[in-house]
Amino acid sequence: MATVIFPSELEKLIGENNLVVDARVFRDVVTELIQRYPELTESSFDKMAIAIDDVIIIDPLLEPVAPDSEVYFFHFVTGG
Repeated sequence: MATVIFPSELEKLIGENNLVVDARVFRDVVTELIQRYPELTESSFDKMAIAIDDVIIIDPLLEPVAPDSEVYFFHFVTGG
């Protein structure tokens, strides 16, 4: 089962810094998180970047997630 690692903002909201989920694609990860934590919505992830197994994914919804994958949520870094 894949391990999902949360940024501190989500950790404060849901009370956990990581979670193990059963998912085949990234969309399954989001669906399970929303089911487990009703305070989360799809828009909760709009301003976050996603990395699966240390690779940043631009359009992750259908990206495969292996049983031993690590899925990271992190906030976009901007500069100016």
